[in-house]
Amino acid sequence: MKSLLKGNTLLVRIEIKRKAMYKMAKQFGYSHPLVVSCSQELDVLLNKYYDKVS
Repeated sequence: MKSLLKGNTLLVRIEIKRKAMYKMAKQFGYSHPLVVSCSQELDVLLNKYYDKVS
């Protein structure tokens, strides 16, 4: 049960980061360093999630 809650928390963090990235990309463009950095942070969260579910 505890890992399920951690997984859900991770999904929430992923969704928040994804929305932030799209918002920044809309404002600055996809190649802006802030957007790239946010994308890399999102990648880390996604990798953590996939490690937990596989």
